[in-house]
Amino acid sequence: MKAIIDCNSFYCSCERLFRPELANRAVVVLSNNDGCIVSRSDEAKAIGVEMAGPYFKAKPLILKYGVATFSSNYNLYGDLSWRVMETLRQLLPPNTVEVYSVDECFIDLSHIPIKELRAFCMHLKDTVEQWTGIKVSIGVAPTKVLSKVANRLAKKHKLATNCVLVLDSPRKTQQALEKTLVEDIWGVGRQYATKLQLYNINNAFELSKQNIDWAHRNLGGVVGKRLIRELNGEASMPMNEERINKKIIATTRMFGKPVSTLKEIKEAIATYVSRAAEKLRRQHSAAATISVFIVPKEETAPGARFRHGPSIGTYVELPQASSSTNELIKPAVALVDRLFEKGRTYKKGGVILSNIVPDDSIQGNLFIPPEPNKNRMLMSMIDNVNFSMRNDLIKFAASGTTRNWKMRQELRSPRYTSRWEELCKVK
Repeated sequence: MKAIIDCNSFYCSCERLFRPELANRAVVVLSNNDGCIVSRSDEAKAIGVEMAGPYFKAKPLILKYGVATFSSNYNLYGDLSWRVMETLRQLLPPNTVEVYSVDECFIDLSHIPIKELRAFCMHLKDTVEQWTGIKVSIGVAPTKVLSKVANRLAKKHKLATNCVLVLDSPRKTQQALEKTLVEDIWGVGRQYATKLQLYNINNAFELSKQNIDWAHRNLGGVVGKRLIRELNGEASMPMNEERINKKIIATTRMFGKPVSTLKEIKEAIATYVSRAAEKLRRQHSAAATISVFIVPKEETAPGARFRHGPSIGTYVELPQASSSTNELIKPAVALVDRLFEKGRTYKKGGVILSNIVPDDSIQGNLFIPPEPNKNRMLMSMIDNVNFSMRNDLIKFAASGTTRNWKMRQELRSPRYTSRWEELCKVK
């Protein structure tokens, strides 16, 4: 049997953890630059706050009901996510936890007898909540897709299920599938849901009765066949080993305000390169390709609100893979000169590092001397200082000093678990 463990309204739960007075109050968390709503508590859902809706549209409702509102605090969310996943790793055998996202993970429960599954899952749930303070829901079934179905129903009917639902019989599975609309099935997007409804297939049970050949023709080939098998209890998505080292590392951000000068964009890109290079060194790797993109802001009509234009990007292959920030900033900033158009305003930028290799097996170049060891020592020292002191105490001049373009987070809560000066104060 497989299970998925999902943190309930994860970002909101993280904010409530250090603010117990918010336990029964509506809470929402905003996206980068406080643009849209990306997480809602059950109380916020009940009063009609829309998921992914613009903050400015929801603001009258938020003010009317006194909804607690926060900017995204990714330092806090990342640390609490790690604590949840690490708790599960301690409670389960090795290699049975597959982290799927910041607030979800699949677990393999094949070692637990079916009759003991619910009791074991309740033990997992209670332990995670006691050790981390984050409430979770668990869906258990023979396959990953069915476990997602179970998890959704467990969250939807919290009081009846106590946030744990086990599909351990054909009857329970059929009932769960009949309650799940096609648009709520994991892996079925909006376009496929509309297409299925045209075939008079409205719920997961009706979809599970379609044959494999039909799914191959109408649901994306192999992906559709796999989905039908999973809905019928035939495991087609194995547990994957956790990938420790990333194949691609990206750092992208919305600018805190519209940017129209070459200097500001270069500063932003240099800062994003620094972040990406830190991640690269953390996994003891080096990158041979740098991609840079910027997103212009375009106006649809006079007096209208601005919208994003298509992103503009380019890349360069380095003569030799590197993980040194100074070696990566120079070509990245040079790429900005190719992309920038005077007179245009930009809203977002990003850097992507690819062709990643281990830093102890970099392919040499006949025409370039190997990277001096002192450069690696310098990077290690800078990383150590910045990690211990935080807030980019040491940075390259190309990153700028004022950073007026920095992402807006006007409502961010303290980073309680990762900054000494922002520790929770007990009165």
